Amino acid sequence: MKTIFTLLALFAFIGTAVVVPQSNAIAAAEYANKGKVLDVIDTSMYTYLQVSGDKGPIWLAASKTKVAKGATIGYPNGAVMTNFYSKSLNRTFDTIIFLDKVEVLKK
Repeated sequence: MKTIFTLLALFAFIGTAVVVPQSNAIAAAEYANKGKVLDVIDTSMYTYLQVSGDKGPIWLAASKTKVAKGATIGYPNGAVMTNFYSKSLNRTFDTIIFLDKVEVLKK
């Protein structure tokens, strides 16, 4: 009987230990980069964003997202491609970073 109560108490403790809300530090780490949006180009599936970076403007491509020019966004590291040709835009990007998502940061 003691064993059953001990196991139930252990499972109850483990269950409460696993359910922890995501902290701001973890959310901030997910978006290790940030920049001001200089240009926005929407297509049917993607949003292309030119963002200010440490070494000058960079282009990002993410799933279609509503982002205004002038907004500050956070974004994770992504897949870098060089000389990428976009058929939908009929344009070649010297360097572009592909991302799953971006987040508009509050001021």
